[in-house]
Amino acid sequence: MTVSRFPRARQKGSAAVEMAFIAPVLFLLLMAVFEFSIIFFTSLTMQYAVREGSRYAITGQSDRDPAASNRQRYLAIIQSIKDNSVGMYDSVNPVITVNNTTYATANAYSATMFGGPDDVVVIRLDCSWKIVTPIIGAMFQGGVLHFSVATTMRNETYQ
Repeated sequence: MTVSRFPRARQKGSAAVEMAFIAPVLFLLLMAVFEFSIIFFTSLTMQYAVREGSRYAITGQSDRDPAASNRQRYLAIIQSIKDNSVGMYDSVNPVITVNNTTYATANAYSATMFGGPDDVVVIRLDCSWKIVTPIIGAMFQGGVLHFSVATTMRNETYQ
């Protein structure tokens, strides 16, 4: 029996081969964790935004409407939701539903959509998030996660 003088010489490069097998799986799992954290952050941010928009809505104010003149309450409420969404509002393409009436586009918004004094108002945003990690995207129809955030409040008696 011959014993090699350099038994480790046959193992050169084995670490690189092992890394080549493991690295794609490791990076895919790392991206999945990162994507899930973004999804949770987005969901919580939109819940906060709709809650703050609802808190603003109950006061009957219109000072947050971006228009300088002829300010509208409903535009001010939507602007409040946008301001509190940390820039996520446009990323999730929300569909606003108020008291079971859906306002799918900005053209559908109306001055009475958030009710009047002493009305109970349920505001729901139906959001969608495009998933970029392949393994997570395969779990959802079309690679898009749909989620809803909602709040219920009673409008104050405003002047």
